[in-house]
Amino acid sequence: MKFYFSTRDIPALKGLPLTERVKLLDQASKRLSVPEKTLLNVLKLLVIVPVFAFILQTASNWTSLLWAFVVFLIYPLVIKPIQYSICAKYIAQPSSKENA
Repeated sequence: MKFYFSTRDIPALKGLPLTERVKLLDQASKRLSVPEKTLLNVLKLLVIVPVFAFILQTASNWTSLLWAFVVFLIYPLVIKPIQYSICAKYIAQPSSKENA
């Protein structure tokens, strides 16, 4: 599986405006199989739960709030490329007639 760090990198979405890319990606995410959706949701939980654990520790250690912020910033760097890569196979390739 190839990882895509941006929607512009997905071959089927090259040259499309952002709104079209988002729309097609949303349609593709609706076609994900149950194991794929489960995998994405578990990965999201693995990133989000530590954020709340760090926030709960702020009463005794204020620097944990900074760690919570750092972990929260990691979310799009980890989850989005995986989501784009899984959804890429459900995006229809443009036909040659549409390009002509």
